[in-house]
Amino acid sequence: MPVPERGDPVVVELGPGTGPFTGEIQRRLGGRGRHLAVEINPQLAGLLGGAHPGAEIVVDSAARLPALLAERGLAAADVIVSGLPWAAFSYGHQSEVLRAVVQALAPGGAFTTFSYVHARALPPALRFRRRLSESFEEVVPGRTVWRNLPPAFVYHARRPRR
Repeated sequence: MPVPERGDPVVVELGPGTGPFTGEIQRRLGGRGRHLAVEINPQLAGLLGGAHPGAEIVVDSAARLPALLAERGLAAADVIVSGLPWAAFSYGHQSEVLRAVVQALAPGGAFTTFSYVHARALPPALRFRRRLSESFEEVVPGRTVWRNLPPAFVYHARRPRR
């Protein structure tokens, strides 16, 4: 997870769900910067807010990310971490959310998301991988985490194409 070690970065977490990454983001920030966790499910957001008071929980759609940042006086995100189920999204929804990520990310920013190994060859997952390459100058798949259930791997994307 590419959370800067210095300064006051703006870190956005999309689809935090029950918060498996939220605590780690908070730990790495150590009270610095801003951490927006965008969760569409109000029940999950309520649980997340109680467990992670240092994160600003936003109940809304990730597709509204640029507006959500602007409403809070933030120009862009330095880092966006996503737990969204990209392979489960339709072409239109993938496009809408990925466009919002690219628009919301600072020029030198980093986008990190994960995918499950078992879904890697499915058409929506292949389409998402292609869309990532079209949207970022650099996309690097990370190693497979076999101990995760189901096994997963991470995509690290940098330098959004505008």
